[in-house]
Amino acid sequence: MTQRRPPRGGGKAHRFGGGWTTAKLDVLAKYLASYTTALKDKPSKEHPFRKGYIDAFAGTGYRDARRDDESSQASLLLPDLAEKEPQDLLDGSARLALKTEPRFDRYVFIERSAERCAELEALKTEFPDLAKDIQIRQGDANTEIQDLCKKDWHSHRAVLFLDPYGMQVEWKTIEAIAETKSIDLWLLFPLGIGVNRLLTRSGDIPASWRRRLNLLLGNESWYDEFYRVERTRTLFGEADHVVKATTETIGRYFNERLKSVFPAVADEPRVLRNSANCPLYLLCFAVGNEKGAPIALRIANHLLTKGVQ
Repeated sequence: MTQRRPPRGGGKAHRFGGGWTTAKLDVLAKYLASYTTALKDKPSKEHPFRKGYIDAFAGTGYRDARRDDESSQASLLLPDLAEKEPQDLLDGSARLALKTEPRFDRYVFIERSAERCAELEALKTEFPDLAKDIQIRQGDANTEIQDLCKKDWHSHRAVLFLDPYGMQVEWKTIEAIAETKSIDLWLLFPLGIGVNRLLTRSGDIPASWRRRLNLLLGNESWYDEFYRVERTRTLFGEADHVVKATTETIGRYFNERLKSVFPAVADEPRVLRNSANCPLYLLCFAVGNEKGAPIALRIANHLLTKGVQ
């Protein structure tokens, strides 16, 4: 039985904020257990394949109640992540994956920070039976994932968890994941704390913000979806004014974008909210392999719409 140990480097855990973090990790943990159970007896002499878990933005493998990333909060407008919470040490997504039974055959953890990669390396000591199957990749998540997706996926299946701090994920990365036809994707889409905050009320969006939205959403069609012009009658005649999309509209648009590249996508992604009930992220699910889509989608839909019991 593995024992919990504090991370090295002064016990500096990867910080997250609020109950929405627990909700997303509960969904992920239950899906991973169902996934490996469903695939346990699938490999055969005729159709062997290995199953893997990929975690981008893997952090330290641990989490505490608040994400400690001041630079992300400043540059990506994330004050919602600074809520006061008890600083209890909890399992992060990387450790949840390592504790999943039946186990995965391979674990790939991606993290840009050298310090956090060092903490992830410590997981090999904590989980010695899995150490040889744990790979730590330091680098940009988009670059590393696209490189992984170029490999031969014919005899492999995987679950990939994309949990960015903000709007770092690029659409071409999502396309690369879909093109493997082997990876099931769990993705936190920055609904309220990212996209919605870059959409000005007037519709006049700075060029740098437009570029960021184009990278995330894949093209410029989002503008016509997120803004419409309404004509109203006033005391001085008719006047046009711009109406900005709601977060519901933004979420539906992104989910439809996922459906354009994946065989199957959960119709009702879960909205993750902060303690003030403001929407922060959309927890989305997409299936990579068409043959396995029915059971994967059934499990994911249950977890997303019925909650985790």
